[in-house]
Amino acid sequence: MNNILVVDDDRNILNVIQMRLEAESYRVFKALNSNQALTFLGDNDIDLALVDLRLKDEDGITLMDDIHRANPDLPIIILTAHGSINSAVEAMKRGAANYLTKPFNYQELLLQIQNCLEKSELSKEVNTLRNICAVQFGFKNIIGRSEGMKRVLEQVAQAAETDSNVHIEGESGTGKELIAKSLHLSGPRKKGPFVAINCAAIPETLLESELFGYKKGAFSGAVSDKKGLFVQAHNGSFFLDEISEMPLSMQSKLLRVLEEREFFPVGGHQTIKVDTRIITASNKNLEQEVENKNFREDLYYRIHVIRIQLPPLRDRRDDIPLLAKHFLKKYASEMKKEITGFSSAALQKLLRHHWPGNVRELENTIESAVAMGAGNEIGADLILQKCEADNECIKPLKEAKDDFMKNYLLQLVEFTQGNVSQAAKLAGKYRADLYELMKRYKLDPSNFRE
Repeated sequence: MNNILVVDDDRNILNVIQMRLEAESYRVFKALNSNQALTFLGDNDIDLALVDLRLKDEDGITLMDDIHRANPDLPIIILTAHGSINSAVEAMKRGAANYLTKPFNYQELLLQIQNCLEKSELSKEVNTLRNICAVQFGFKNIIGRSEGMKRVLEQVAQAAETDSNVHIEGESGTGKELIAKSLHLSGPRKKGPFVAINCAAIPETLLESELFGYKKGAFSGAVSDKKGLFVQAHNGSFFLDEISEMPLSMQSKLLRVLEEREFFPVGGHQTIKVDTRIITASNKNLEQEVENKNFREDLYYRIHVIRIQLPPLRDRRDDIPLLAKHFLKKYASEMKKEITGFSSAALQKLLRHHWPGNVRELENTIESAVAMGAGNEIGADLILQKCEADNECIKPLKEAKDDFMKNYLLQLVEFTQGNVSQAAKLAGKYRADLYELMKRYKLDPSNFRE
């Protein structure tokens, strides 16, 4: 059943329109003035509005502007007297879907309502498809053949089949939002919205109104109602990144929403119900944050139903050549450069680096190298020009030898694209001996074949 808001200062007209529309199975909300209209809009999911051009407290175009500030996609049909057609045309230029002159034919009114609702529904479907395509693009960018990433993707596939809350842990730059989008796309809510917020990026004073929305007049500057992010994520997924940075006062309010699936907007007196899957992430250990009294224990258990741990890039070095090639191809295409690969020294430098910024740091490094590069190859001089590796502390001999051997083998199988026979010849080793070394350092040559 579609909800229609009708705004007119003539009570008789309101009653007649209500009778006609309810006969066609529409649910009608009647408003005599702009304040009532905005209240109905904030408290209910309105699908279309009929607004009289001439209201006692203000004109319909001003009200239309207020409605569109709160809900930019809501179709509005302007009702106008015959002598005000010019104003109605102006209203359409300002965003009205159409207009009708009084006295109007009710069959024409019903036809216009039907057409507007169909266009609105089509527009929503297009936006959803765009949203899904954007998420799919991100999903395809999850690159990794290492054992650590294989385990992560197996967990994502299993978690996606449920509707349980998921918490993703990992250092900054490991790709937590990409995993969250993959969960959304692979799950039962994939046709709904994916809404994301970084809790560390929003001041405490604004976080509540961003999450829950607010009513007109709730505070200075609240000139109209605003829907919060929870409402926007209804029937979809809500990703709260860096949740460990959420103030304790907000944690208690979030807990209530997760338990009750409803909340009050700021300045509101009527609850709003929501149905959304919660996905959270943090670069901190939440168990430790609970012990340190920085995070509520009850909220921890509520969001920590399924835990996915993303490995840092230094623990998945097998993926570095794959990721580097992907970013090289991406930025070479964007910058229209004919760069196709890395020199052996450049690749070795990438493999040796500690990557404190993880995949994000690697991407920035490759983007910089492509921007500054010429010819068809990235040389070592363009990679990590301020690399801290030159100033690293001396490692124990065994650890240094292991690092060298693994990096050497990585280079070898990358260069030969997983051809073990060719790699053995280059290394001057028997094929069986090389296989044994690869097994010791957990390298699978099939991961490097085109």
